[in-house]
Amino acid sequence: MELIAASRIVKAVGRIGGARTYFREISELTRELLVTLPSYRPPLSQTTASGTTVLILVTSDRGLCGGYNSSVIRAYEEKVRQIDGPIELIGIGRRFENYLHFRGTASAVQVNGVTHLPTLEQAYSIIGPVMKRVDAGEVGNIVVLSNRFYSLGVQRLEETTLVPIDPATLVGDTTETVAHFDFEAEPTLEDVIDTTLHQLVVAEFFGLLLEASAAEHAARQRAMKNASDNATELVRNLTRAMNRVRQDAITTEITEIVGGAEALAQGDRAMSGDER
Repeated sequence: MELIAASRIVKAVGRIGGARTYFREISELTRELLVTLPSYRPPLSQTTASGTTVLILVTSDRGLCGGYNSSVIRAYEEKVRQIDGPIELIGIGRRFENYLHFRGTASAVQVNGVTHLPTLEQAYSIIGPVMKRVDAGEVGNIVVLSNRFYSLGVQRLEETTLVPIDPATLVGDTTETVAHFDFEAEPTLEDVIDTTLHQLVVAEFFGLLLEASAAEHAARQRAMKNASDNATELVRNLTRAMNRVRQDAITTEITEIVGGAEALAQGDRAMSGDER
């Protein structure tokens, strides 16, 4: 399983690179649109005190991946205590479903079979209905708890807020890095900005799924390597202990044989002395 996980990591990392390219391009487009219309405040960037907080938790469908799932569950338990107001859970992965089942509850939406090889269609099917509820004013915040992939040896649990979007993180220092263009939009530039922001949320969520998948494979490879190393060490220790016990048994038998032979020899000498 260690080798299988290692081969899957390579594919997952390649898909992350492609998704980052798309996310970077749509971010640039959104940035230029926002700079063109600085007075516009998109609905997705406005924080609402009312509304449900949608909490999306990304776990794996299978185990044998160390603390990958337990870190998400611990973060969920802590996050629930911090949120004031209604919470709606979207669980991704059977491990979180099992966690809720053992506690006699369930998430509002449960999706399995995604983390192994996430697709953009799957990401949209999960986040799309939530975005419609955001537009309707039913949902105020979307928060994702997932593991991020940094390298084969580094994966970190992170909390990502998809909604509301902070326009400052998109615009940044526009005086030098963003060229100003005159856009002609149909029906309006505001509608185009709202559409690109929706696509940006979907792209970011898809990237989180891809990184979670790569982090899962990396965690599983590391867990299987540790298991193999521990098994090898256990075999070595048991072999050493068995050899020690066998050597003790052989030494005991040799001592008994030598002692018996010595006792027989003394008996023969004693009998010879009596005959004389």
